[in-house]
Amino acid sequence: MKRHFLFDLYQTPRGKLLQTMEGQYLQRAITVSCKQWILQVGGLDWEQEFIDCDLYRQFVILDREHKGCSSALLIQGRAYALPMQTASMDLIILPHLLEFDAHRFYTLREIERVLKPGGELVVLNFNPLSLSVRYQYLLDIRLADSWLSHFISRRRMLDWLKLMNFEMLNHVEFNVDTFTVTPGEFKWGIKPLTAMAYGLKAVKRTYKLIPVGKIKKANARFVPAARQGMEQRKDLS
Repeated sequence: MKRHFLFDLYQTPRGKLLQTMEGQYLQRAITVSCKQWILQVGGLDWEQEFIDCDLYRQFVILDREHKGCSSALLIQGRAYALPMQTASMDLIILPHLLEFDAHRFYTLREIERVLKPGGELVVLNFNPLSLSVRYQYLLDIRLADSWLSHFISRRRMLDWLKLMNFEMLNHVEFNVDTFTVTPGEFKWGIKPLTAMAYGLKAVKRTYKLIPVGKIKKANARFVPAARQGMEQRKDLS
């Protein structure tokens, strides 16, 4: 499943509404300063709608086809083998990448590796239960595989991030019919059918092991001031 499905969808009326809502969400999700490093894996060609590439000079876009804002630092590479140093990025954005990535688990491990402790991750994914997304997918005759084998539910995405010690900050649904961004838990009913996509923002947590056991009492290397004064008085007497 190639990522051209995403760009074809953005050309439809519903896809343009989705693009507008996702741009608004990404704009609010970018909370780092312009001096910090931001990595976007997968270009969109409309990054200027949610970030000022001229202001954020350390904004990097990695894409195999060199898609992305021309003012950003464009790098050609693969998501499952990021050409970045470990713990070098403050914020990473994954805009509809994992659904089209055959090596998604390796990609997530690479994302966890290059993200700094306390760094933030923003993910955009399609809603597998969306009828409009499924209909658009079936219309694309270039796609041969089943759509169920690619799209990722939010519950599964949350489980993957939890296994890598990510803590969820917020998660929203993009309801195109009502043009609203709805935060909250994913529930069964009519809403999952109208929400075309969802967004997640998480933070990378690092934990240090605290040894459990009996603490040995250390020998004092200094004499308390009061005791030292008493010893001096004894010497004088």
